Amino acid sequence: MTDMVATLERRFTTELRTAGRRLEGYAATFASTADLGAFRERIAPGAFRNALATDILALLDHDAGKVLGRTRTGTLELREDDKGLAFALDVPDTAAGRDVLALAARGDLGGMSFGFLIPAGGEEWDGDTRTLRSIDLREISVVSAWPAYEGTEIALRSLDRHCGNLRRARALRLAEARQWA
Repeated sequence: MTDMVATLERRFTTELRTAGRRLEGYAATFASTADLGAFRERIAPGAFRNALATDILALLDHDAGKVLGRTRTGTLELREDDKGLAFALDVPDTAAGRDVLALAARGDLGGMSFGFLIPAGGEEWDGDTRTLRSIDLREISVVSAWPAYEGTEIALRSLDRHCGNLRRARALRLAEARQWA
C-alpha cells in the first residue's frame, strides 16, 4: 500500500457549481495543457474510460478521513464527455459536507482535484510533454484552498521515470549500433 501512495499523482481544476446539497462540475478537462514545472501534461479524451467502472471516492482535500461520496453508493456520479471528467456529488450532512457547502455558497472553494495512478502504457512522452492516455482514477477531491498535491516532487518523480526510459532506450540503440558496427 505504501508503494501506491508514493506514486499517486494529483491534478487540479477550478470548475464547480452548487445546487442545494449537490456539487457539480469537472474534476479534469481535456482542452488544456498543465505546466507542472519540469514538464507539461495533457489528458487525452477517453483516458478515464476504464476507471469509471471502479469504485471512486469523493474526498475533501485528498483526505481519506473526509469522504464526501463514492460511486459504489451512487452519491458520486462520474462521466466522461467531450470536455473532460464531469462529476455530480450529493454532499452529505456531515461536518466536512457542511463546510464544503458553506464555502461553495460563499465562492471560497479552491476548485477540484483528482488522485490517480498511471497503468503500464498509459502515458506517452513527446519531449517534455506527457499525454495521459489511460488513468487509474482513485479519487476526486473538493479543494478548499490550493491544489493539494506535492507539486515538484511528483513532477520530478514522473520526469525521472521518463528520463530513465529515454536513457534505457538510448543505451539499447547504442548497444545495437555497436553490435552491427
